[in-house]
Amino acid sequence: MNPNEPTHGAQPALLDVQAVAALLGCSTRTIYRLTDADRMPRPVRLGTLVRWNRDELLNWIASGCTPRESSNGGVS
Repeated sequence: MNPNEPTHGAQPALLDVQAVAALLGCSTRTIYRLTDADRMPRPVRLGTLVRWNRDELLNWIASGCTPRESSNGGVS
């Protein structure tokens, strides 16, 4: 079984940076850059571990990968 192939019901709820990069077809560095620029869902931090919520990522992808809403109340 290939861990990168989608299998419903057997996928973890939280994904590490390598899994997110594989899902998006980019490098791990790109994932960190997108996160730092608030252009993708924020990760969950568990101590020193950084993980992304799988369902949140899939919803973000389904919505066209729109950047996260600004935390400045919409003021540019």
